[in-house]
Amino acid sequence: MISKRKSFIVGLKSTKLSKNEILFLKKYKPWGIILFTRNIKSFDQVKKLTSSIRKIFKDKKYPIMIDQEGGRVNRLRNLISFDNMTSEYFGDLFNKDKKKFEIVYKLFVDKTSYLLNLIGVNINTVPVLDLRVNGASKVIGDRSYSKNKKIVSKLGGICIELFQNNSIGTVMKHIPGHGLAKVDSHYSTPIINKTYGYLLKNDFWTFKKKKCLFAMTGHVVYSKIDKNNTATHSKKIINIIRKNIGFKNILISDDLSMKSLSDDLKLNTINLFSAGCNIALHCNGNMKEMKIVAENSPQVSSFILKKTSQFYKILS
Repeated sequence: MISKRKSFIVGLKSTKLSKNEILFLKKYKPWGIILFTRNIKSFDQVKKLTSSIRKIFKDKKYPIMIDQEGGRVNRLRNLISFDNMTSEYFGDLFNKDKKKFEIVYKLFVDKTSYLLNLIGVNINTVPVLDLRVNGASKVIGDRSYSKNKKIVSKLGGICIELFQNNSIGTVMKHIPGHGLAKVDSHYSTPIINKTYGYLLKNDFWTFKKKKCLFAMTGHVVYSKIDKNNTATHSKKIINIIRKNIGFKNILISDDLSMKSLSDDLKLNTINLFSAGCNIALHCNGNMKEMKIVAENSPQVSSFILKKTSQFYKILS
């Protein structure tokens, strides 16, 4: 039963469930699981892993996520190489030859979807809708389609549609825009000083009018809007995401184990929900930390139930 679950997603430590992880999943019932390279050694192994997760929840459609962008962010690297398939590559291809882009990008998404369906993953955290900005941190870099907001928006829309046609849910990121960040939010807190008017016309604009069932917040401070909180923990920013960007579906936090967040894990978990995020994400597989997130995450809301059932409808 989805209604018995709690509003958080966790990572796992290794290639199979430990006894402690099985007990944890049965007790706390996270809404979903996220997989990383550390969890994936072979096709048979990862299929067994995803099947064992779904058996616990007695749900063939239980949400299992992955960051499979291609290029640097390739969690399937132990199975297949997508090293050259960066978003920048596809953005450049779109610029040069739109017909060739259509063919090659569809092949890329179809092949990625086939692999994800094969291993039991049903959500991919793409597209990256952050703009590529000169002088910004390289954490985005070639993960962005372009410096041109119209290309980022168009290719993002194509990405979402192609994956959904292949029964894979998508998570656009990092809403409302990470491109201007001068530091990597995995290690410190980026502060963006542009005005609200500028952001709405540029970085925030790429996320508008997307038929995406999920979005992931950025751990970024927009100092002219809310100087005290990252987007994940800012009521003001989440209000902009809902009203001005117009995103009406499930909002997932970026990873709570990232160093851009200054408060302790308990506070960071509680505060993301009070700011308006729907689901907390915790990735590193540390059991002590996972329990803190689990104990401070609420039961799934009627909103999450409704949106999860919409997601289940796209699955084959």
